[in-house]
Amino acid sequence: MSATILPSSALLRASATVSALLRNFLMAAGIIFLAGLFAVQAGHAGIIEALRTFVDAPAENPVAADDGIVADEAPTAPDALSPRLQMALDYVTRRYRVSATAIEPVFLAAQAAGQELRLDPLLIIAVIGVESGFNPFSQSVVGAKGLMQVMPRFHMDKLPEDSGTHAFLDPVTNVQVGARVLKESIRRHGGLESGLQQFGGALNDPDRRYSAKVIAEKQRLEQAVQRPRAI
Repeated sequence: MSATILPSSALLRASATVSALLRNFLMAAGIIFLAGLFAVQAGHAGIIEALRTFVDAPAENPVAADDGIVADEAPTAPDALSPRLQMALDYVTRRYRVSATAIEPVFLAAQAAGQELRLDPLLIIAVIGVESGFNPFSQSVVGAKGLMQVMPRFHMDKLPEDSGTHAFLDPVTNVQVGARVLKESIRRHGGLESGLQQFGGALNDPDRRYSAKVIAEKQRLEQAVQRPRAI
């Protein structure tokens, strides 16, 4: 007779344990819900964000939507522009009144750097437009050089080993180095706008005018590549 009672007692203990765990879970969920409700009513955005982070499981290796780190297109041949960049080149030749033949190597370098660094090539092109207007010999009063206005004294380590004395004035080399500096700035400062402000030496500008200029130029490029060509 005792043999029939023991299994029943074990079952009751297991049931009690499961019930206790379920009650604890529901209690925790209720606390989170009430805290969220209070935060909404009180307008505490920080609490709401913390609760959202706690409840939502983050995706593996998330990429911010506005960090400029995107795959442009499927990899293309090193000596051929993607259709998207070809349309961007046509736009730049008209906007900046530069030769398509002269700046095609710049676009090829931007395309290669974008694929290597997972940066949108149009972001690189937008930075070039703002920084130098596609003048490869541009130099600022503080010594920044070339298409992307790279500061040589800070980025000598990024040059290829066989670079000459005027490597920063070489358009392709300047884009290769400048794209790396841009990627590092975005990564270190946690987003596109702050990264651009750092790249432009304007991190302390509360109005973020530099990043606004670059983003506006990138938006113009995006509109140009989406607009169908006139027949």
